[in-house]
Amino acid sequence: MMQHPSAFLPAGVADVLRAGSAVAEAARDLHPDQLRLIYEHQWWRMLAPGKPLTLPELVRLEEGIAWADGSVGWTVTLCSGAGWFAGFFPAGAYSGIFSDWRMCIAGSGAPSGEAFPAPGGYRISGKWDYASGAMHATAFTANCVIVSGDGQRQVRPFLFFPEEVVVHKTWNTIGLVATGSHSFEVGDRLVPADRCFAIEPAKAEDGDAVYQYPFLQLAEVTLAANLAGMAVHFLDCCEELFRKRERITATVQLEEGWSLLGELRWEFYRAVDDSWAGRTGFDAVSRTSRALVAGVRKVVDGLYPYGGLGAARPDAEINRVWRDLHTASQHSLLVD
Repeated sequence: MMQHPSAFLPAGVADVLRAGSAVAEAARDLHPDQLRLIYEHQWWRMLAPGKPLTLPELVRLEEGIAWADGSVGWTVTLCSGAGWFAGFFPAGAYSGIFSDWRMCIAGSGAPSGEAFPAPGGYRISGKWDYASGAMHATAFTANCVIVSGDGQRQVRPFLFFPEEVVVHKTWNTIGLVATGSHSFEVGDRLVPADRCFAIEPAKAEDGDAVYQYPFLQLAEVTLAANLAGMAVHFLDCCEELFRKRERITATVQLEEGWSLLGELRWEFYRAVDDSWAGRTGFDAVSRTSRALVAGVRKVVDGLYPYGGLGAARPDAEINRVWRDLHTASQHSLLVD
């Protein structure tokens, strides 16, 4: 039987994260107490070179954080994932950013910038959407299309300093409100050539196994874990709500939901653990991640109508979790 996500968090952490949820949503930014825990536990740095977490540890922790609060879980996952890129820079490069205890890297994988070779580097212009954690970022990463003189084009990621970008407060969604996933822009900026990096295991200076894990599957499992954490939180809310309403049909549906979610989480974690140990290939990781997300949507949407009008109130906990989950599920990697 799979452990409840609460088991993956240090004692007392969930209470602090949850206590700030409503205020964070109203402020459209993470609560100071939530930020304090992020810095205290170095969650934005947990994939940075040094002593990164193993993938099984990372995924369970991220599910636990997302269970406690969707916006915190999503921001930690996206920003620590961008922090993973630090492993592909030469050791000691940009130590002012990568060794900063407040390190928070926000970014975008969309190739919506252009980079033209120039003396000393590249001249870059572009605008990128959905940079979770943008308001707290100590650096940004973004994909650009490099346009060479002969017309050839290739997509490569670049690192930007905060003073080189302009953040536009464009994040306006029904859920994950406190993630501050705003857009950012770079306007005709000369960027040194060594800020262009490659996500290639052979280029990882740190020999840790996490830098040898494929980026696609790393992204899939961490995002899927967030959906799983939010789904368990939603079912927890249903437990409390349905107990008061005493509707047999709802209770039966909830039991079936717990059963399906438990099976999907078990298969998911088995694939994650086996891939990390080299016992299985990465196709199983992608397959179980997508199956988990599809199952989460099915379970949650099947239960939501039994919540009544109380579940439709924006200030209700179950409503916030529902909105967070459905906003997260719109990520392009989670849509077949």
